[in-house]
Amino acid sequence: MALVRLSTTLNREEGLSVSDRHDFIELNISSLPQDSMNFPFPVQERVNPKARYIRVAVNATGEVVLTIPRYATKAEARAFLVSRLEWVREQLGKLESRTPEAARRPLRWDGADVLPLRGTETPVRWSRASLSRPQVRLLPEAITVFAPQDTRHELLTRLLKRTLINEARLEAEDLLNQEAHRLGLRWRELRIGDPRAQWGSCTPEGVISLSWRLLLAPPEVFRYVVIHELCHLPHPDHSPRFWGLVAQQMPEWSLHRDWLKRHGAGLHRWLARPPDADAPPPQADLFG
Repeated sequence: MALVRLSTTLNREEGLSVSDRHDFIELNISSLPQDSMNFPFPVQERVNPKARYIRVAVNATGEVVLTIPRYATKAEARAFLVSRLEWVREQLGKLESRTPEAARRPLRWDGADVLPLRGTETPVRWSRASLSRPQVRLLPEAITVFAPQDTRHELLTRLLKRTLINEARLEAEDLLNQEAHRLGLRWRELRIGDPRAQWGSCTPEGVISLSWRLLLAPPEVFRYVVIHELCHLPHPDHSPRFWGLVAQQMPEWSLHRDWLKRHGAGLHRWLARPPDADAPPPQADLFG
């Protein structure tokens, strides 16, 4: 009889933390089903030498991640996941209920598509045009892609996503310059990506990383994340002094954090990228 100490990573309803607390249990592995590869959802198995316990988490994109420490076998980890199927289904159900119907399917390019842009549901249109180089126009009333009639849908989507990423970079640079000037701080480099686990992070050297999906959120939410990361330059923690500086810059910061708690997971469903088996495991906080 093999006994192993295990932990379940619990998502907060807010979606800001994928490691709220841990339930430690003793499991009799031999008593659990071993044929656990036929799960009713995709599972990413990740061996983490630094992990102390077997852990199962549901991240913001609806991906189920099974973290396996070096000492544990895959059979033990899969058996643990089997014991937590009801919890996983509950978390997936919560994500699904908070996700707009339009975000759950790829863009169809049939004139009925929409996308949140700066927090407002915006029509997405394809204007057939004889151009050697397709273009995208982002306006409050509509997002329009100008491209030839025979352009494949996946290419239209790729072009739109690349344009949104570039626009997020421009907006982030403006926000960083404005807020850093008000705070009397200097940042060194901006990196825009599509992380599953964090909205932003900041290194001691002044490298700020932000998710391009913040462009889909209301502008003040984007601004809050920028302020949050800048305030980590003098305070690389979440101490009272850190939150005091955030409040000095944005007194209503908690309203925008709460928006992310309620709606942040849904942002990952729009123009979702395919699961990446080599992606790092979810972090304990969606802010670095």
